[in-house]
Amino acid sequence: MSEVERRRPLSPHLQVYRPMLTMMMSIVHRITGAALYVGALLLVYYLVAAANGPGSFATAAWLYGSIVGQIILFGFTWALLHHLLGGVRHAIWDTGYGMDHPAREYLAQGTAVGGITLTAVVWALVYLMH
Repeated sequence: MSEVERRRPLSPHLQVYRPMLTMMMSIVHRITGAALYVGALLLVYYLVAAANGPGSFATAAWLYGSIVGQIILFGFTWALLHHLLGGVRHAIWDTGYGMDHPAREYLAQGTAVGGITLTAVVWALVYLMH
């Protein structure tokens, strides 16, 4: 094996490709998908605590009402909405639209900005109604 063959990567990876917004959104989409599994477990814990009785539910309510719990729930809300918008973006691509350069970038930007904006709107509504 020559020196060039030894240094050349076996397959393309992050050292070969320049990071682009669509690539970053794809990576974040996968991460938020994994985070939603953890969020589902948090929801199951909440529902089991509610079914288990007042003492268990009070503990769960205290946990989710704490600063740490609120930060986790905020992150879960963002992951859910960002992942949802990423799914919409992929559904649009599946129809054959939005694959050209400017549309592809606009959809990626919309996913990033939309996830943050919708999370802020949801939490603002929760605090206004609370």
